Amino acid sequence: MAESKAPGQAPQGSPERLRVAVGCGVGATIETYDFIGFGTAAALYFGDVFFPDSDPLSATLLSFATLGIGFAARPLGGVIAGHLGDRIGRKPVLVGSLLLMGIATVLIGCLPTYQMVGIWAPVLLVVVRVIQGLAFGAEWGGAILMTFEHAPWKRRGLYTGITQAGFPVGLLLANLAFLFSRHTLDDTWAWRVPFLLSAVLIAVGIFIRLRIDESPQFEALKESGEVVKNPLLEVIREDWRNVLRAFCLRITETAGYAVSVTFVLSYLDDGDAPDVSSTTTLTALVTAAAVGIAATTLWGRLSDRVGRRPVYLLGCAVSFAWGIPLFLLVNTEAAALVLIAFLISYAVCQNSLAGVQGAWFCELFATRTRTAGTSLAYQLSAVVSGFTPMIATALYSATGWTGPAVLFTCYGLLGLVATLVTRETWGPEERRQADRAMTASTEPALPTAH
Repeated sequence: MAESKAPGQAPQGSPERLRVAVGCGVGATIETYDFIGFGTAAALYFGDVFFPDSDPLSATLLSFATLGIGFAARPLGGVIAGHLGDRIGRKPVLVGSLLLMGIATVLIGCLPTYQMVGIWAPVLLVVVRVIQGLAFGAEWGGAILMTFEHAPWKRRGLYTGITQAGFPVGLLLANLAFLFSRHTLDDTWAWRVPFLLSAVLIAVGIFIRLRIDESPQFEALKESGEVVKNPLLEVIREDWRNVLRAFCLRITETAGYAVSVTFVLSYLDDGDAPDVSSTTTLTALVTAAAVGIAATTLWGRLSDRVGRRPVYLLGCAVSFAWGIPLFLLVNTEAAALVLIAFLISYAVCQNSLAGVQGAWFCELFATRTRTAGTSLAYQLSAVVSGFTPMIATALYSATGWTGPAVLFTCYGLLGLVATLVTRETWGPEERRQADRAMTASTEPALPTAH
């Protein structure tokens, strides 16, 4: 358990461990609000606003293509943040990514429509979406690393789960904003206001993050002179297998979300699909996100007790079996069954994996290349998930709902295989070592002989 003995990280964690976890979670909330809000707007509005000359299916495809472009930019943001995080520190990356995301998101709310400026409207949308992607790509690695490296050894799953819970909070707030605007504002402002409101959240997030101390492990690494000159090159050369494993593990969660939530939102909004109102679908998603706040943290805590791999295996197994039942439930058009579909898709399939990733991915990589390794794997998988709604829409047009259902199942199968070939980093022996370290760190010192 070499990484638990990393210099600078006490067995009981740093005195700021909870404040760091909550602070990073608040930032994650804001960035998710901004980034996921785009996905909701793409499913409900952007086809008409930015691609009005296309038929409905083509407009949806083009709208999801702009969504995917942001995901395609995330690996570059992750690479830049990974390099800077392992070179100059975790904290500057956290503040910079949040500021960049805020600027891009407010700009989306100010964009002209196709009717105003023609082809320049979708061009500008793509530009700000790329900026969003760069910022979000930089966010996850910094936030999770700061939390992990401040956390107690025996509760890394819980503490990184707190930060990961910022994502369902962001999802909840984004969809509450769209649910409110859809029923209180006209179409001109219904999609703009949620993006403009993020300006307030950004100011709060920047204030909180500026008050967080740098990672104690990074400070110890810097003092020892072991900071790597090119962490990205080193992690690719020496640890590419873990990058590949984490990449595959992540796809099941993020691409699965893209099918079961982002695509399903569009599917239920389609006139040819089941007749389910947007109020019903958004309410179901808001409820699932609210449950997911607690679920993400609890899944992370469970991984502290039983290990990372068992929890991940469970989540992937449920995902593998869930593709067909998911669409059978939403096809009933019954509000209660649509709610159940979103609850299982999000609080079980997605949250069980997200709650474990923070601790498991960090434990797979050495301290000096941890930001580069986790960010690279995490954000490369975002490319797959970013274009998944577009792929699911194309499959739907060719095969009906069975195409997206099978796609979701395949993602679950990939996760099962990846979990089985990835080493357990928090098994019984590691937990026993942590217990001994905690005992040794709390034992009173022997009196000095005179």
